[in-house]
Amino acid sequence: MDLVVKNGRVITATDDYVADIGIQGGKIAAIGKDLSGKNVMDASGMLVFPGGVDVHTHLDMPFMGMVSADDFRTGTIAAASGGTTCLVDFAIQGKGQSLAEALATWKKKAEGKAVIDYGFHIAITDLPDTVLAEIPKVVEEGVTSFKLFMAYKGSLMVDDGTFFKTLVKAKECGALVSFHAENGEVLDVLIKKFLAEGKGDPIHHALSRPPKAEGEATGRGFALAEMANAPIYVVHLSCSEALDKVKMFRDRGLPVYAETCPQYLMLDIERYNEPNFGGAKYVMSPPLREKWNQDVLWDGLRNGYLQTVATDHCPFNFKGQKDKGKGDFSKIPNGAPSLETRMSLLFTEGVVKGRISINRFVEVFSTNPAKLFGLFPEKGTIAVGSDADLVIFDPKKEVTITQSLLHQNVDYTAFEGFRVKGYPVKTIVGGQLVIDNGKFVGKEGAGRYIKRKKFVGL
Repeated sequence: MDLVVKNGRVITATDDYVADIGIQGGKIAAIGKDLSGKNVMDASGMLVFPGGVDVHTHLDMPFMGMVSADDFRTGTIAAASGGTTCLVDFAIQGKGQSLAEALATWKKKAEGKAVIDYGFHIAITDLPDTVLAEIPKVVEEGVTSFKLFMAYKGSLMVDDGTFFKTLVKAKECGALVSFHAENGEVLDVLIKKFLAEGKGDPIHHALSRPPKAEGEATGRGFALAEMANAPIYVVHLSCSEALDKVKMFRDRGLPVYAETCPQYLMLDIERYNEPNFGGAKYVMSPPLREKWNQDVLWDGLRNGYLQTVATDHCPFNFKGQKDKGKGDFSKIPNGAPSLETRMSLLFTEGVVKGRISINRFVEVFSTNPAKLFGLFPEKGTIAVGSDADLVIFDPKKEVTITQSLLHQNVDYTAFEGFRVKGYPVKTIVGGQLVIDNGKFVGKEGAGRYIKRKKFVGL
């Protein structure tokens, strides 16, 4: 064996046992007792998790005249530091651009920089017949998921006809469509209304994007998928109104899936009132909601209505980017950083506080994202034949999250001051140690582009 991880408590979505893990050629070659190898890593007293899979990130992304602060080097180092060993980012198609061009642009951004494995969704913003005909081709190249926006009128938003045509073609090709659920037409009216009234503070970002607009769009997206007889996945679900639609369609047996994010589980609308324009740090879409929604979302995670926790990591610096929107919330670039803190926050707030089981934690953090997006069983579990992507996690290590502690290339964290119990101490990707007690010891560019398999569901 190249490496043996010894005596760790191995946790998957279904199992919990103490064993040695033998690694050979980047794969898990054996699981058992008294294994030996060239190199030995003692994990006594530690939890050993499959590496996290984050299926919602925005690295090196142009948006609102700016570019997100993490590129594929800093973003993937941050990911690995936080226990994520594979991510799926969004290649965003520009108007008049082919899907192949969009994919090539994002592949170039990642090549030579990524330190963990990665794949891409393609966000479709323009769908003439020539682009619709491209969908089977990019699916064969391993892009087996697409994203559609119901918001951002005038830039990213698509109409219902485009939405429906994409669903039909994706279903034919074995691909999954995900969507951003907010009613962009209503939001456009409300944003203009608030600004005309001189209401340009960060809190009005949230008030201009009400929960009912998310609930309506979630239900409409699901209804379009039902008409197309296609599976569908709603991203960054934030509120009770949207979760009600998930429950309704899933209870009818339809293949609808839903993701939430740490910010919606742990932060609330009061953050927008922080002094000195501090509320701009939390301007994201959908916005943070009233606090009571958090209990509803945790219930959704626990009872299976929410299948994944991703990050929507879309980092913009407070100084020089977010502060461009002083006096006009519509000019604050949308997004916040959370790629590095997802694992420790979810473990603390979920497992330690008794909201979800430790197996459910692995399921929503790693296994379900891998299954839904064509990465399983290579990713998302610990089994013979799987990729040797492992996180050695100290369940007793207590850390106060601060911006200065983190590796992400942004000047704040939305979780400043959060105290977590349980923290990743070593991250292994493809059998290679990438993070060792907070220090990057891997190799830039070692991350591989993953051709993902077609959609099979959960």
